[in-house]
Amino acid sequence: MAARGACAALVMIFLLFVLISHTSNKSISSDSVVETRERMSNGLDEEGQGDAPVENNKNAGISDDTVSSLLERIKVLEDELSSMRTRMDDAENREGNNGIPDEMAVPLPTTKSFPSVRYRNEETRKRVLITGGAGFVGSHLVDKLMLDGHEIIALDNYFTGRKKNIEHWIGHPNFEMVHHDVVNPYFVEVDQIYHLASPASPPHYMYNPVKTIKTNTLGTINMLGLAKRVKATVLLASTSEVYGDPEVHPQPETYWGHVNTIGPRACYDEGKRVAESLMVAYNKQENVKIRIARIFNTFGPRMHMNDGRVVSNFIIQVLQDKPITIYGNGTQTRSFQYVTDLVDGLIALMNSNYSLPVNIGNPEEHTIGEFATIIRDLVPGSTSEIVNQESQQDDPQQRRPDIRRAAEQIQWRPQVLMKDGLLKTIEYFRAEIDRNKRGGKPPPEPVRHGGLESRR
Repeated sequence: MAARGACAALVMIFLLFVLISHTSNKSISSDSVVETRERMSNGLDEEGQGDAPVENNKNAGISDDTVSSLLERIKVLEDELSSMRTRMDDAENREGNNGIPDEMAVPLPTTKSFPSVRYRNEETRKRVLITGGAGFVGSHLVDKLMLDGHEIIALDNYFTGRKKNIEHWIGHPNFEMVHHDVVNPYFVEVDQIYHLASPASPPHYMYNPVKTIKTNTLGTINMLGLAKRVKATVLLASTSEVYGDPEVHPQPETYWGHVNTIGPRACYDEGKRVAESLMVAYNKQENVKIRIARIFNTFGPRMHMNDGRVVSNFIIQVLQDKPITIYGNGTQTRSFQYVTDLVDGLIALMNSNYSLPVNIGNPEEHTIGEFATIIRDLVPGSTSEIVNQESQQDDPQQRRPDIRRAAEQIQWRPQVLMKDGLLKTIEYFRAEIDRNKRGGKPPPEPVRHGGLESRR
């Protein structure tokens, strides 16, 4: 293309030059030039004949030297045109190389393929912002909404989120990945906001307690302010941690909780409690449409291997035939839901017309000791033994959701059996461990940060 452009430019210059030459008062006719060249070549010396061209030249105002110079310049232009034609032909013969020498030619990248998504028209397609969109839960939410045909903006600061979780959508016309921290304002036109941004396991949220509080307060204020400006619906991913170490079992949404406001978990627990208060205040004062999901223990693929959660710790230990560490006597109970069930619950809540908090969890309850045995039994040949260690501060003794409100208000119940979800998660961690080995990374170790292991 560059060669063609250069050739065209030279042709235009040449034509312009000829046009000016013919229209100028000092121009000479082609017959005069031909006659002059013939007379000069024949060496005419007849009286009066040799003076005729000179006289004509004087009348034209152009000397013999000027004519010769013009002819030489025309010859140079003709040579340049011929050279450009040759180079242009060579370029066309090198298919796919764009004129680049063969040894420097690089194969063009192939078109990236994406999962098939549902078609939606402008009326039914929504523009959705997901904070924490590269995280464990956020990336699964991105998948679900993308496949359903919506436009997604995934916002993440990559503290616990990973680009790897959503890289299969990068480049899709309906998807945009934004590197941003929600403690700073963000402006965009959207219809819905899923506010998931926040570290959710003790090793991560205790790494910087002040930042955890700011993410759950300033970040929530920023998202509520955005929702107010663009009239979007905003959903807060709250947590069962707002119930603390509960004295009511199972925990309904009407239970106010039993918490330690200055304990090691307070930066996260109280941050989420304040976030819920902000949601309700914006709803009452500014008429912002809100949804509040209180999320219980969740597991599945894309969990961070070093997040310190009980599921990831147990699976890593079992796959490597290492002792399964339980903090305390193992009688404390938990209820675990698979991540796809959670995503379905979040979407159902967002699309409902219900503004009060809703528990999203699986009421299937097990002790931590039972859960360790279940995971070990799902890995044939594992020789891991269960080892009890010192209990941790403010560790809830019971955790089980009352999901009657979810069933009545958003028609949601978990669908995936815990064992089926565990099998998928075990395979994911097995693949991650193998990939780390091939990459020369040391095997992951269970995480206990500051004497505190996650039970979420």
